[in-house]
Amino acid sequence: MTIDCLGFAYNPTKEAALDLRERAEGWCEARGVAHWAAPAGERQGLLEHLPGTDALVVLGGDGTFLRAARAVAEVDVPLLGVNLGKVGFLSKVETQDLETVLGQLVAGEFDLENRMALEAAIHRGGRAEPDETFFALNEIAVARGALVRVCRIEVEIGPSHLATFVADGLIVASPTGSTGYSFSAGGPILDPTSRNLIVTPIAGYLTAIRSVVVSPRHTVRCRVVDAHDVLMSVDGREDRKLAIGDVVAVCELGRPIRFIEPHGALPFWDLLRQKSELLPS
Repeated sequence: MTIDCLGFAYNPTKEAALDLRERAEGWCEARGVAHWAAPAGERQGLLEHLPGTDALVVLGGDGTFLRAARAVAEVDVPLLGVNLGKVGFLSKVETQDLETVLGQLVAGEFDLENRMALEAAIHRGGRAEPDETFFALNEIAVARGALVRVCRIEVEIGPSHLATFVADGLIVASPTGSTGYSFSAGGPILDPTSRNLIVTPIAGYLTAIRSVVVSPRHTVRCRVVDAHDVLMSVDGREDRKLAIGDVVAVCELGRPIRFIEPHGALPFWDLLRQKSELLPS
């Protein structure tokens, strides 16, 4: 794959990200590489620039990466994260290596990794036709809102009834999202290139099922049976209020999101160990 045009999505609220954007643009200008930059949260701006772009480099933490990924779900461009956050499981590059990795991109010294993403649909009142659909790279959560009261959520996997959970909520995660909210709720960590859905209750009450790993050929359906205040959260960035009887259906997105793996980058399991050491004990 040849890289002729680079895009840079950045967090405009961080001075370090603005400095990094200037470094990246300066590197491109000095070498005659076509480039552009836009805030990661401005989805429409990204969508206007992405056609004709060969790679999108995200300058920020995991939140910035997730915002940029929403645009890439619509226009298929490979992603690479440069970490400005504290942990940055989605990023393969640290800020001090920016220029080196840009050189690798232009030289074609990288591989592409397919990552499974999720599509979620809200069926108001359990209707057959969806009212809204959403993209998620990490997870879809159906969880209680401001009121500290448990929800009752009925879960089906394909044609089978799994359980009716009494819990703070339920997470359906992708393998990429298995190191995030799902893991904090007790779910397993999966190899990010695998294709599975992970279903994990949040603080489940008297349940024997802690977490299950589901084939991508199945749809996970979560029906709100009882709740005082419940919502659906998409990658922790976008929320929708739900009501009793609403169904959230989660399945594999029709195509993968492509991640850039620079040659010599730390393998996932080494990266996991290294990032885990940065977490407070």
